[in-house]
Parts: sequence; structure tokens; C-alpha cells
Amino acid sequence: MNSLSERIQAAWKKLAESDAIVIGAGAGLSAAAGLDYSGTHFKKEFADYIDKYGFPDLYTSSFYDFPNEEERWTRWARHINYARFRPGALPLYKKLLELVENKNYFVITTNVDAHFRKAGFPSENIFEVQGDYGLMQCSVGCHPTVYSDKNTVDNILKHAHDMTVDTEFIPTCPVCGGNMDVHVRKNQYFVQDANWHRAAERYEAFMTRYAGKGNIVLLELGIGFNTPTIIRYPFEQVTYRNPKATLIRLNSEYPSGPRETASRTISFTENMDVIITKLTEKTQT
Repeated sequence: MNSLSERIQAAWKKLAESDAIVIGAGAGLSAAAGLDYSGTHFKKEFADYIDKYGFPDLYTSSFYDFPNEEERWTRWARHINYARFRPGALPLYKKLLELVENKNYFVITTNVDAHFRKAGFPSENIFEVQGDYGLMQCSVGCHPTVYSDKNTVDNILKHAHDMTVDTEFIPTCPVCGGNMDVHVRKNQYFVQDANWHRAAERYEAFMTRYAGKGNIVLLELGIGFNTPTIIRYPFEQVTYRNPKATLIRLNSEYPSGPRETASRTISFTENMDVIITKLTEKTQT
């Protein structure tokens, strides 16, 4: 099963016959959908930061140790607006919804840009494991609550100058008075609030019901080896343990899987948008 048409046909058949579909999505999906973290758009949008700090990409810039909160939050405001608030519903995510919307499905994603929800995926069908750029929390997790950062981002962008902003626009924790941080998992202080736990429970219930039996399809999109224990390895384990499971892996750099499940793994290294489009078109015919 080497040709693209053969793999498309095999993947479509498994999706059509499935009792359940689990979508596992990583950074590769948003990149394929048009979010540019290192190319032309990034270089134009963040030219001043590239000139001053030599940032090679948006992801790397997230870990820079700025000397103060004013500079740190000014960079974050531009980052969050660029990846989370400014883009509308991305076409690739909308095609993906068309592919599965009449099926029994759940989404687990390490992405923090909320583009599944923007495309129309119901929140109750999504587990955003690593957080959401649109939220903020106490930087040391002093209490288990997250807050919208939309007004903070808008105000910083409005009043920023020379890659910094006046202190009055910097958020502080309403409980301990300390610094606030973007709600993304990067250290032991990541807040898992009530909504996070409810999403985790829904995902676990879905997997408990379908992972060990029936025709389950694990549709893995753009998952590398940054955090493979969240999606990539568990998907491989489900495929190994359930003889009726199929792993459909779209990954231009890391398409292969364990040899023990090679016969039930369908891999694509081709353009993700092309593959999802072809699968969606077959579903609609």
C-alpha cells in the first residue's frame, strides 16, 4: 500500500467503518493550516524582535528570559494576538470538522491556539491538554483559577512602545498579588482548573469506552517528539492492544511507527491539507 491513492482509499474506508474516531493534534496541524511560526509572516510580524534578540521562530521566543514583566508581556501580547486572537477559523480545521462531524469523535490536542473551537468543534469534544493562549493564571499557581487575557493583550498592544509597555498595563494575580503568566504548560505551576479536569474526564471516558474494543481510528495530525507521551505513544499503545484499531498518521517528518502495528498503520508524509481535503471529498460523495 504505497501509492497515495491506495492510502487515501484505505484511510477513508477505515474512517467510514469506524465506531469511534480520536483526533490527536499537535503543532504540525496548525502549521499546515497556515499559522507561520518561523517563515515569512513570522519574520515580518516579529522583525524587531528578530533584529534585537535573534529569535529564529515564535516557539523559541517564548522561553526567552526577559529582564522585566513589561518586556515579557509585550512580547506575549503580540504572540497571543498573532496565533490566538487575530486569525479567524482556519480552512484546514473546518475541513477536518467536515470529515468527522457525522461520526462519533473526540479531540485531544497539545495545541494552545483554540483553532478547533474556532472552526466549530464543540468544546465538550475537545481536551486541550497544554492550555490556551487566551487564558492566564498566577505564575506560581497560587489558586486553581484561570482568567481571560483578551483585555490585557488588547491594552498592551494599544499602548506598547519600543517592545515594552508601562507597568500599569501588566496583569497581577488577584489573590497573591504576584506575576501572572500565560496559561500554557511549561513548568510545575500549570493550573489544571475545573474545566481542564472535566475535559480530561470526558476524554478518559471516551477512550475507556472505545479504545479496547470496536473499530476505533486514531487520526494523528502533526505529532512529533516534543511531548510524545501525551498523544503519539498512547495512540501507538491503543493500536497495539486493540486488533481492530487503526492508526492514521499524518506527519511529514516522523511518519513511521512500531513494526508490531505496521499493518494497521496508514502513514502520510504528503501535505496535510491535501490529504484532509481528499478524505473529506470522498466522505461527501
